Amino acid sequence: MRVTRQRKAILQVLRRAHAHLTADEVYAAVRAEVPRISLGTVYRNLEILATMGLIQKITTGLGPMRFDGNPERHVHLRCERCGTLEDLPMKKPFNPQEYVDPSLGHVVRGVVVEFHGLCRRCAAESGV
Repeated sequence: MRVTRQRKAILQVLRRAHAHLTADEVYAAVRAEVPRISLGTVYRNLEILATMGLIQKITTGLGPMRFDGNPERHVHLRCERCGTLEDLPMKKPFNPQEYVDPSLGHVVRGVVVEFHGLCRRCAAESGV
C-alpha cells in the first residue's frame, strides 16, 4: 500500500494523540497539516490503516467510533463518570483462544475488551 501524505498525517495524529479520537477529531487535527483534505479521505484512510493493522478501530456501541494509534493488543477502560476511553495496561498477555471451546469449530480472529469503571482522575476526585 502506498504511503500518501494524507495517510502519513492521519497516522501521525493518531500516534501523537493521548486519547482515542473520533474521525471528526482526526479530520480537524489533520487539516492543520493538510488543509485541503476532505472528511471522506480521512474516513477512507482510517479504514485502510485499521485493515492494515496500523491502528485500531474501536466500536462498542457507546458513542461514536474511535480510533487508537496504538496497534498493539491491549484493553480499554471507559470512565463511567467523564466518559473517557483510555488504554489499560495488562498484567499478562490476553489470549482470547483460552476462552473458546475449540470443539465447537469457531474461528476467533480478534476480541474487544472494554472495562467500565473510573479513570484515575475521577477516582481521585471521588475519593475511591
